[in-house]
Amino acid sequence: MSEECTHDCSNCSQNCGESHANEIEMLKPHELSHIRRVIAVVSGKGGVGKSLVTSLMAINATRRGHKAAILDADITGPSIPKMFGINELASATETALFPCQSKNGVSVMSLNLLVENQTDPVIWRGPVIAGAVSQFWTDVIWGDVDYMFVDMPPGTGDVPLTVFQQLPIEGIIIVTSPQDLVSMIVAKAVNMAKLMRIPILGIVENMSYIKCPDCGKQINIFGESHIEEIAADNGIEVLGKIPIMPEISALCDEGRIEDVAQECIPPANSIFEE
Repeated sequence: MSEECTHDCSNCSQNCGESHANEIEMLKPHELSHIRRVIAVVSGKGGVGKSLVTSLMAINATRRGHKAAILDADITGPSIPKMFGINELASATETALFPCQSKNGVSVMSLNLLVENQTDPVIWRGPVIAGAVSQFWTDVIWGDVDYMFVDMPPGTGDVPLTVFQQLPIEGIIIVTSPQDLVSMIVAKAVNMAKLMRIPILGIVENMSYIKCPDCGKQINIFGESHIEEIAADNGIEVLGKIPIMPEISALCDEGRIEDVAQECIPPANSIFEE
């Protein structure tokens, strides 16, 4: 690849691997699915709370009167069904799958909704995992959906490539935490989004701080946050900060994430509506 590559293959004479990206066709959803907006929730590393942010975004969209759905693309570490208290298996016909519905009407499709034992490990190679994510898009009858949130696995492997190249992603939300590695984590996600020409809607900082239950003082357990400076350096917006709250963890463990208080949700959905 040329050192001066602009990643615009239309007028390029170089024969490099990236030129094949334009040959990949977008996947069509099931003919009975009508999905208006698709937002991916990403991070450069695991354990920062992508599934939590994905769930909160879907919950807030539902509270604002929209029909929301979650495509759980984290095949080897699915946690969305447990957070929403969905324990039944997804139903299917010979030609299609149907998402499960949460208590408040969020449509969810996850690998854990297709296996009898949710604790069985998924020991699949990357292309097989990516193929499963593609089928969640093409073979599931989602119905009418205003906002679909894709809970992505960490990193920049097969699944992110499949999602970014073959699903109509209109923007991504980057999730991070206030640690020294944050600048590198954000940079990885930003650079991949730029390479794939995916708009970045903004960044959410999870585990930002904790409030003392006695005096109410804000304690920065992971050190002082630098998310504003990092966001400014990358030209993106801070959508919100989520503190460490034991009540949120308890609701997730109990499968009652939809009971979370409104003030715990980052005020980011207005950006989608705009």
